[in-house]
Amino acid sequence: MSDLQREVSELESKSATAARLFDLRRIIGYLFVLYGVIVTIAGINPSDADLAKAQGVHINLWTGIGMLVLGLFFLVWVKLRPTAPPTPDEE
Repeated sequence: MSDLQREVSELESKSATAARLFDLRRIIGYLFVLYGVIVTIAGINPSDADLAKAQGVHINLWTGIGMLVLGLFFLVWVKLRPTAPPTPDEE
């Protein structure tokens, strides 16, 4: 019985690790942070033509900062409220 219980507990821990690894909040957070960094870098020193198109607003800079904030929000959310491991079915 102890071998079976040990095997079941190992499978449960692997399942919980897989559930945390593929949490959509983490994937979305990393993507928003990555794209936010790229857009923020593009918006730090815009050309005069880009500013004229946006009527003087540093649109890439503000959009990049917004994306960074949203991505960091998702990552903090994952850290503060991790996914619960799935409960085994009782038969």
